[in-house]
Amino acid sequence: MKIIGVIPARYQSSRFPGKPLVDLNGVPMIIRVAKVLEKTLGKENTYIATDDDRIKNVVISHGFKAVMTSSNCLTGTDRVYDFSKQIKADIYINVQGDEPLLNHEDIQEIIDKKKENMNSVINGMCSLTHNEDPHNVNIPKVVTNKFNDLLYISRLAVPGIKSIKKDYQPDYKKQVCIYAFSQEELEAYGSQQEKAVFEAFEDIEILRFFDLNIPIKMVETSGSSLAVDVLEDVVKVEAKLIKLEGNAKA
Repeated sequence: MKIIGVIPARYQSSRFPGKPLVDLNGVPMIIRVAKVLEKTLGKENTYIATDDDRIKNVVISHGFKAVMTSSNCLTGTDRVYDFSKQIKADIYINVQGDEPLLNHEDIQEIIDKKKENMNSVINGMCSLTHNEDPHNVNIPKVVTNKFNDLLYISRLAVPGIKSIKKDYQPDYKKQVCIYAFSQEELEAYGSQQEKAVFEAFEDIEILRFFDLNIPIKMVETSGSSLAVDVLEDVVKVEAKLIKLEGNAKA
């Protein structure tokens, strides 16, 4: 079974132009993410899919593979679909390029779950920390049933609370952007050529699979995720990297 890891990366972003190349303690963010993926799949199976020569050149200079994709991709998943037309595999692991603190063992968990559930898209999730606000629209919140099937994902604080009790709050879960797709799932997704209505409202790309009646299973990850959504997140991530790297040397 051929398994390939893909990091979709675009330079233009309404919230943070040039985000993949932002410097995190001396290393471009896209390279930090690639090194995490490399730990699981090896450098030979780690790719960056981009439409920008600046990103391609940085990736190649660090010894990783870059594949050029269309500049018209609506989402990162559409970019992985475009990539899949050039590089064939049984399973595509899509890791978002703004998650430099991912645990490579979580990627393996996603792979293992996909092998067991080839007819479901697989995605990661973990609990919000006490420092994270469930009302922050930059954090997609996840609702599952007891079998970890995804019921909905929203930028709103879900599940909603009708009456607040002082001693009880939901265990809010956030999306961790590690996905596993089959070629067929990517084909169904990318061939739509437009966003689903609620996907567009929420600006959460995985919701398009609901429109296609393709089930999504969520996998609990280690909770190491801390995404760079906006420029202000860079300082937080750099501080966490210093702490982690210091612990690794100790």
